[in-house]
Amino acid sequence: MLLTFKLALLTTCILLPIGIFLGFFLYCSQKTWKIFIEVLIWLPLVLPPTVLGFYLLMLFSPNGGIGSFLLQNFNLKLVFSFEGVLIASVIFGLPFMVNPIKSGLQSLPDQLKEASFVLGMGRIETLFKVLLPNIKPSLLLACMGSFVHAIGEFGVVMMIGGNIQGQTRLASIALYDEVEALNYSLAHQYALSLFLVCFGILFLILWINKKYLGER
Repeated sequence: MLLTFKLALLTTCILLPIGIFLGFFLYCSQKTWKIFIEVLIWLPLVLPPTVLGFYLLMLFSPNGGIGSFLLQNFNLKLVFSFEGVLIASVIFGLPFMVNPIKSGLQSLPDQLKEASFVLGMGRIETLFKVLLPNIKPSLLLACMGSFVHAIGEFGVVMMIGGNIQGQTRLASIALYDEVEALNYSLAHQYALSLFLVCFGILFLILWINKKYLGER
């Protein structure tokens, strides 16, 4: 369980700046090829997790392009390691961070951005001083969705990390193992723990969102 929460927290922290950058790019860009970026962001939502996990496994393996480069130059092995699981979790959770941020930015009136530019602010300054403070509910939703999604990941992380105790054995994988072993008592403990944690996080964030920040 601790390894699962560590993965979820690190995934969310890494995804937040990436999500802000990509969300802002998709919000501002008028280039026709930005749809290619949007398709790549949406792919983890529509592809079976095992498909994404398989190609990441091929890419990260010692015989793959990225895996071979990292192993030879940095002695870093991504397959069956926590680092590989973390990268896979970041890729798989990308739409849960980017899409709420992009939607939040798109919900703002154009006059807000234009007024900032008229006052002499650049794009980055406008983003951090004007736009992001006005989409706090969307930022909370993005972080919440990414964190909870990372807790429940199974297919992708199983393909990349396997089931190594203390390194890649997440709660969802442990739950699957206990069910296969017909150890329903322990499986129920894992399942109930994950359910209560996810329910509690969702309830708390949505309550804070509604009470203190308001809903758009």
